[in-house]
Amino acid sequence: MRLFLVILLAFASLGNANAQAFRARFELGVMGGEGYYIGDLNPTKHFVYSKPAFGAIFRYNLSTRASLRLTGTYGNVWADDAKASDQVQVNRNLNFRSKILEVAFGVEIDLFKYRINDMKYPISPYFFYELAYFRMNPMTSHNGSDIELRSLGTEGQGTSLSDKNPYNLNQVSMPIGIGVKFNLKKRLAMSIEYGIRKTFTDFLDDVSGNYVDSDILSAENGPLAAELANPSIDGVNRTGYNRGNSNTKDWYAFYGIMLTFKPFKYKVCDFQANF
Repeated sequence: MRLFLVILLAFASLGNANAQAFRARFELGVMGGEGYYIGDLNPTKHFVYSKPAFGAIFRYNLSTRASLRLTGTYGNVWADDAKASDQVQVNRNLNFRSKILEVAFGVEIDLFKYRINDMKYPISPYFFYELAYFRMNPMTSHNGSDIELRSLGTEGQGTSLSDKNPYNLNQVSMPIGIGVKFNLKKRLAMSIEYGIRKTFTDFLDDVSGNYVDSDILSAENGPLAAELANPSIDGVNRTGYNRGNSNTKDWYAFYGIMLTFKPFKYKVCDFQANF
């Protein structure tokens, strides 16, 4: 009986020590900034079409050089052919916008030794690499109404015109980015961060392949689908010609300022691992 009580007390003590160590190592934070996208409607211009974004972070410090991070981010991306400098693109006359809800998990590596709540290691550049799930829903405005584009199959998805099914609104991306973080005061730090996401879809903007036959598309998916599939200014039938570039996938990015807070007062132990 006494041995049993000793074992219970030992596990309780170990559990309490682990809980304190866990609380000593983690931070919570919030982010405010902007997001944008790179794709068929904006092939090369970074930071244009930026829209507000915000999020939250949970960071678990493995050492003074490495952390695990769990982030949640919400933002909007958009682009409009009417604002392009290329007249061919202006004539194409496509536009879209999409909300993005993202949850990501990954690693963060500090280039210098860094620890929140410790002015011995007050600042460090860093980079991060994550795997993310995100939810998209490309839309456009038409005659004052918001139209969800996926269900229209503007490139023939789900019809006799294509062997492709409608694209999935739930997708995976690979965020990679850089930043710099520094202590502001006891248990409070700031990060300035930029991260771009490689996706595995070419339909974040609802544009990927070729124009399809508008008469057949209208018959199978309705006249609105045909109208939004080819709203070109000159009105020319472009069946079979490129509507987008199917050889490239879409990207999106979030950037901004992050405030992180160490909620518990437990002293952070000296991490032995150095990276």
